[in-house]
Amino acid sequence: MTPREKWTDERLDDLNKKVDKGFERTERAIAETRAEIKATQAEMRAGFARVDGEIKDLRREMKEGFEGLHRDLHTAAVVLIAALIGLIGINAF
Repeated sequence: MTPREKWTDERLDDLNKKVDKGFERTERAIAETRAEIKATQAEMRAGFARVDGEIKDLRREMKEGFEGLHRDLHTAAVVLIAALIGLIGINAF
């Protein structure tokens, strides 16, 4: 194959139109991609906000549970100590 050596004005105009159409398609594709990226970012932000809320709720529930457990253990220790003191007091006499 030998390259064409003569470029007429008409051929150059056709090439120019072809290049312009290619750039238009590329620009549309880039705009669509940007729109998809923005939509994905919005979805991700909403998802992260939901997960953050769930983590905060879980931390609150765990804190409340541990506080209740601490109270129960403290009460059990006081009762046990009182029972031991009572046994020691009974055995002492």
